[in-house]
Amino acid sequence: MDSSLVAFAFMCITSFFTLTNPLGTMPVFLTMTKGMAEQERARIVRRATIISFITLLAFTVCGQFLFTFFGISTNGFRIAAGFIILKIGFDMLQARYSNTKLTDEEITTYANDISITPLSIPMLCGPGAIANGIMLMDSASDWRMQFILFSSIAIIYFITYLILRASTRLVKILGETGNNVMMRLMGLILMVIAVECFVAGLRPILISIIEAAR
Repeated sequence: MDSSLVAFAFMCITSFFTLTNPLGTMPVFLTMTKGMAEQERARIVRRATIISFITLLAFTVCGQFLFTFFGISTNGFRIAAGFIILKIGFDMLQARYSNTKLTDEEITTYANDISITPLSIPMLCGPGAIANGIMLMDSASDWRMQFILFSSIAIIYFITYLILRASTRLVKILGETGNNVMMRLMGLILMVIAVECFVAGLRPILISIIEAAR
């Protein structure tokens, strides 16, 4: 396989895994489903991952249309996406599981349909993942890269499903220290991706400014 395709596949897998953050979602998921039967938990996880997959895929495919409709430049979006992903990566580097704060009242309210909100949106499919999908779709220059992108999204949500289904056992195995170490490592990777994204968007803008000034 072409080395550029391998590099692109690696970028897709690592960035989407860190942005969907299934390991960080586990403690919140267990809190929201406390007292529920395993069958009910399985139904919630299955529905949440399917909804997240469809939502992210829709934004990834329709991203270019949104650019045209709102008059947004690709480079400007890359810079904005870089800031969003950098903030998420920084929070993960500090071992913060989620920016979503849930009160007891909210947990009770969502008990019957938490698979949509907040589990699917914004936790498993937040603005960072959506921005990343649109950005990678713009970078996919042929059908092979697009196939890799769509396959990566499907693989990540399948892995997310498996992790959340086994969340009770995984939390016991990893422990709080293991979770924090994993979170910090993924946060560091995400911050590097964010910097690359920011530079990729800023470089063409600076070049055009310099050429216009000549």
